[in-house]
Amino acid sequence: MTSTTAVPPQDTPPQNVPLLDVRGVTMRFGGLTAVNNVDLTVGQGEIIGLIGPNGAGKTTFFNCLTGLYVPTEGTVSFQGTVLPPKPHLVTQAGIARTFQNIRLFANMTVLENVLVGRHTRTREGLLSAVLRGPGYRRAEAESRDRAMELLEFTGLAAKADHLSRNLPYGEQRKLEIARALASDPELLLLDEPTAGMNPQETRAAEELVFAIRDKGVAVLVIEHDMRFIFNLCDRTAVLVQGRKIVEGDRETVQNDERVITAYLGAPLEETGTTTEAEQ
Repeated sequence: MTSTTAVPPQDTPPQNVPLLDVRGVTMRFGGLTAVNNVDLTVGQGEIIGLIGPNGAGKTTFFNCLTGLYVPTEGTVSFQGTVLPPKPHLVTQAGIARTFQNIRLFANMTVLENVLVGRHTRTREGLLSAVLRGPGYRRAEAESRDRAMELLEFTGLAAKADHLSRNLPYGEQRKLEIARALASDPELLLLDEPTAGMNPQETRAAEELVFAIRDKGVAVLVIEHDMRFIFNLCDRTAVLVQGRKIVEGDRETVQNDERVITAYLGAPLEETGTTTEAEQ
């Protein structure tokens, strides 16, 4: 991936250019190809699903999008600009994410966790922070107001002063989403947001994702719960052994024999998809 200087988020992407445009992304670890030549686009206001069996390369693909990994091949563009392979610059550009395993600051309060997510949107420097002048106090108040707004949005405002480690599991998931939203992203990446949830919590998560989309934030979501994915997403892409084998609406994906076979555990070569050795 070519490194470039981060460009501040635009109000709207250039006309006819996807919000996220992934071309030929490949990720190799030694002799293992974890992601193989994957293309994907996400438009403004879309909710796109990414599914596949365990080990299909979904989280690795997310790591390539967010700068945690530098792809071996391919490009990741956001609003028409190739993203630099550095997580903080990806966040500044307008992409935020959650993780498959919750990564909250356990000994910080709910409010403090969300305030951490504001760091890329504050402009006060070290001197201002040391002197705690009017500009610093104003920025601090604005960040706190925005954090409380997000806690209200996710239903956690009443627990702002609770330690995050004391929240029930489902609320910890919500808190991680609130912290991601604190960076004011235009695209939110969710990695298995309903893992470990009961049906009621899953339904609440679905409603929250729709509410996020209604605020103008596009969403790309990895999930194993098929009902959740197909109720939620405009399009769904399927990864198997690092390759995207199909992409489309609910009916297209559900009726694809390669998808059915992959979830039943058949080797990829038996699904009719060419393997790397055969290319």
